[in-house]
Amino acid sequence: MSAWDVIVVGGGPAGLTAAIYASRAGLSVLVLEGVVPGGQAATTYQIENYPGFQSITGAQLAQEFTDHARASGAKIVLEKVLGLETEGNSRIVRTADHYYEAKAVILAQGAHHRKLNVPGEERLTGRGVSYCATCDGNFFRGKDVLVIGGGNTAVGDAVQLAKICAHVTIVHHRDRFAAMPYLLRQMDGLPNLTVLRSRETQEILGREKVESVRFRNLETGQTEEIPANGVFVSIGMQPNTELIGDRLNLKKGFVDAGEDGLTSLPGVFAAGDLRVKKLHQIVTALSDGASAAYSAQLYIQEHFPPVETLKSKS
Repeated sequence: MSAWDVIVVGGGPAGLTAAIYASRAGLSVLVLEGVVPGGQAATTYQIENYPGFQSITGAQLAQEFTDHARASGAKIVLEKVLGLETEGNSRIVRTADHYYEAKAVILAQGAHHRKLNVPGEERLTGRGVSYCATCDGNFFRGKDVLVIGGGNTAVGDAVQLAKICAHVTIVHHRDRFAAMPYLLRQMDGLPNLTVLRSRETQEILGREKVESVRFRNLETGQTEEIPANGVFVSIGMQPNTELIGDRLNLKKGFVDAGEDGLTSLPGVFAAGDLRVKKLHQIVTALSDGASAAYSAQLYIQEHFPPVETLKSKS
C-alpha cells in the first residue's frame, strides 16, 4: 500500500488545482480520476468565460490543467475510487486494484447536471442542448431558445438570455414556479419571453442540431412542438457524493463545507461542485481547489510534524 501526503479524489478543475497547490507546497500528491482528467470542462465544446482565453475548447483547457498538475509534481492515476476509510490519522482510499494511504484527502468528484432523460437529449448535447446558460448563452445570441425548469437558476437563466436572444420560452412541468419572487418579477413583462406551465418534455428534435422540442400539455393532454435553436436544461445539479454516503454533513445533497474546504471529517476536505455553493463555474472550482489544498497543508503541518521537530522537543 503506497502512502501519500495528499490524495485528491477527482481530476476536474478543482482537483487538479488542489494538486498543483499541494505539490508546490512540497507535499506528495496523488490524483485519482475514474474517467479522464478535466471533469466536465473536458467535455465542453467551447469555453468563452475563462479569464485569459477569449475562446478555448474544453479539451484544450483540461489538457492545460492536467499538464500543469503533472509538471508541479502530482501523479495522476486513472482509477475509480470505490471507498474511503477514516480511522484516527489514517485515511485509506480504495480502488478496484489498490489501497492508497494519505495524511489528508481532498474530495473533488464534482457534480453533474440533472437530465431530462428524453429522446434526443444525449444525441444533441453540445449541438444545441446545454446545461449552462452562463457558459453557452452567447452562442445563441440573436436566436430563439428554450429554457426548461422552474427554479431560481432556470428563471435567472431565462431573464439573462432574454437580454441577448431573439426570443426565450421558459417551460415548467408544474403549474407554478419555485423561483424567488424577485426573479419572477424580473421575468414578468419581458417582451421577448414566453412562459409555459404544466408542460412535460417528451423529445428534443433535430438531425444535426436542435430544431424543436415536443411537449405534452398536462392540462389538456395535447402535444405541441416548439421550434428552437437551443435548449437550456436547468433542473438542478446532482453532486457525486456516493463515495462518502452519510459520513459527512450534507446540505441538499452537497457537502456542507466552507470556503476553506473543511468538512465534518478531520483530514478530509471538499472542493468544487461537490461543495455547497451558489455558482458552479470553472473559476470558482479553481478557487476551491487552492483553498482546500492550503487547508490540507495546514492540517498536515499540525498533525504530522517533521521528525526533526519532534526530536527537538524531546
